[in-house]
Amino acid sequence: MRVLGIDPGTITTGWGVVEKGASGRLIYVSDGEIKTPERASLSEKLLVISSGLKEAIRRTAPTACAVESVFFARNARSAVILGHARGVSLLSAAELGLPVYEYSPATVKQTVSSYGRADKAQVGKMISLLLKRGDFTGPDATDALAVAICHIHHGAAARLNVIGNQWLARQKAGLPK
Repeated sequence: MRVLGIDPGTITTGWGVVEKGASGRLIYVSDGEIKTPERASLSEKLLVISSGLKEAIRRTAPTACAVESVFFARNARSAVILGHARGVSLLSAAELGLPVYEYSPATVKQTVSSYGRADKAQVGKMISLLLKRGDFTGPDATDALAVAICHIHHGAAARLNVIGNQWLARQKAGLPK
C-alpha cells in the first residue's frame, strides 16, 4: 500500500507519500510543499494546488489518498477558504482515480504520537522516528506524512466503512447488492 497524505492549505499545501512494506515497515517515498503566490487570487492559488498535487500523484503513483478533515476554526472566513483547498485536494486525487479517505487532526495526532493534542514539533519528531529520517521539506509536508501514516494504520477499517456505506446506499435505493 502506497499512500499520499495531504495537509491542505491555501498558502502552503503539504503532501507526503509513505509505503507499507511487506514486513509492515513504513517506507518513506517522497514529500513536498506546494506554496502558492502571495498576491494570487483564490482561484489562481487553487489551480497551483491542483497542478502540484496531480504532478506529485503522477510522479509517486500512490494507491490511496488521505486528507485531513475539516476542523472547527475560530475564524469562519479562514475555515471556508481552507475548505476550498481541501475540495481541490479531494478533487485532484479523485480525478486521477485514487480512493480518498479523511481523518480528523486529532485522529492523525493520536495515531502518530499517542496524543490527540500533540503540537507540530511533537508530530514532526515522531514522523522522523517512524520513517527513520529527519530531512523533510517542511512542517506542512511532515503533517502530510502523518496523515499518510494514519491511513496506513486505519486503512482497513476505513475501506470497510466505505464498502459498508456503499452497500447501505444500494439497499436503500433498491439496487442489487
